[in-house]
Amino acid sequence: MTDERLLPVGDGIELCAQTFGDPADAPLLLISGLGQQLIAWPAALCEQLAARGLYVIRFDNRDVGRSTRAAVRPPTPLQLGTRRFAAGQYTLAEMAHDTAGLLDALGLDSVHVAGRSMGGMIGQTLAARHPQRILTLTSIMSTTGARRLGRPAPSTWRLMLGKPSRERAASIERAVVLWRHIGSHGYPFDEDEVRAVAGVAWDRGHDPAGVARQLAAIVKSGDRTREVRTISVPTLVIHGDRDRMVNPTGGRATAAAIPGSRHVTIPGMGHDLPVGAWPQLVELIASQTRAGARAPAQSAR
Repeated sequence: MTDERLLPVGDGIELCAQTFGDPADAPLLLISGLGQQLIAWPAALCEQLAARGLYVIRFDNRDVGRSTRAAVRPPTPLQLGTRRFAAGQYTLAEMAHDTAGLLDALGLDSVHVAGRSMGGMIGQTLAARHPQRILTLTSIMSTTGARRLGRPAPSTWRLMLGKPSRERAASIERAVVLWRHIGSHGYPFDEDEVRAVAGVAWDRGHDPAGVARQLAAIVKSGDRTREVRTISVPTLVIHGDRDRMVNPTGGRATAAAIPGSRHVTIPGMGHDLPVGAWPQLVELIASQTRAGARAPAQSAR
């Protein structure tokens, strides 16, 4: 595991990234979800993927963790409801552009991509708009943006729309409540781990305004089904059957939209990455990279 470093990706934006494994191995880029920092991909999981012959990269998207914050005001509930946002509000396409810039900064021509939740949406957009940069795509617990598919449960919306915490301890307690609700009910709930990750996330850069802007990026991007249908890279779609954040219909819609994709449902998995599911997840992702590899692992820019 390398130290975290800030890398310029264009347009005045820097993304914080960290790598695991041998740079000579096939690169695997892990993209985090809404409001989640690079630590949402546990270091131990990254090390297991690296042990399968992958050069693993995890990073903070713009507006979270140690990456650049946008200057635009966060959206109001009315703006989210009407989809009328302040000038300068970015979209998933711009976040995908950041990601392509990160590949340039790392000297990578093409990579395997695995994205979870919003990270899956960014991965889909990257694969549609920059197919030459993507070797394979693994879209996890994600969706196409279709209005009636992949929607959060009403109970999840109520938790998400509560007032953000202004103190570290309160933020940790709120994280426990949220992840107990949307996590994998078919696996044991590790409260100690949730508390630890929430504390580190606070210390690395707690910013509810940035999370709100990321949510606005999802909403502003709308239904991306038409674009998702253009994806031609080998694609694996993974979804749990107990997901209260992105309903499993989102995974089915994603698989249906991407020609030739493979869809795997993990029983008992919700909107997190439970340790008990790691052996299956590692095997699925590693197998996808092996089956779909079609170019040299990387070349220096």
